[in-house]
Amino acid sequence: MFPDFEVVPAVDMQDGEVVQLVQGERGTETRYGDPVEAARRWVDAGARTLHLVDLDGAFEGERKNAAAVDAVVDAVDVPVQLGGGIRTTADARGLLDSGVDRVILGTAAVNEPEIVADISETHPGSVVVSLDAKAGEVVVEGWTQGTELDPADAASRYEALGAAGILFTDVDVEGQLAGVNTAAVERVVDAVDLPVIASGGVTTLDDVRALSDAGAAATVVGTALYEGRFTLREAMAVAE
Repeated sequence: MFPDFEVVPAVDMQDGEVVQLVQGERGTETRYGDPVEAARRWVDAGARTLHLVDLDGAFEGERKNAAAVDAVVDAVDVPVQLGGGIRTTADARGLLDSGVDRVILGTAAVNEPEIVADISETHPGSVVVSLDAKAGEVVVEGWTQGTELDPADAASRYEALGAAGILFTDVDVEGQLAGVNTAAVERVVDAVDLPVIASGGVTTLDDVRALSDAGAAATVVGTALYEGRFTLREAMAVAE
């Protein structure tokens, strides 16, 4: 999935626009304009993968930014991974057949773990399970509901079900530009032999380096890139 450590720009969408939230909470968003323009900008800057999230879908359980997602997929020629509001096997397979390279399952995977195996059977290597943690507990439904699941234990379970990778988001530091929690990332990395994509809190180039040193295969970066804390090329140079 990621032959070398990769920096993956986030294109999170709400109401058809790119936004970044603080700790995943509605009402905290900062808006950054058109998703296609953002996607093209990151690809032009050297992005090898894009991370798309339908935030309305994550909160409401149905994809509300489908048109924007389709426009991004059509506009770029790099792999695209998509999460948010993907709740059924049919939804996931439809997206994979229409040009999305990987689907990210959070709530659906927690509520129905076998969905990971079902999708992987017809589309091997296409399912990334999203484990979003608050205070060490996996949360779902747009980060609003606890599950009593430990992220490392959950990651191991999904590896057995055929997941191609784990997206681990530390919600406690998400969107705050306050730095990363490498200890939490290392726990998940140590639990599985899958690529672990780390997300949440990346603020400086040192954070990028720390996640690479922690064993992550990639990091998703949003606010720090949009706010110009560093450039994508600078982050990629650190990763190399």
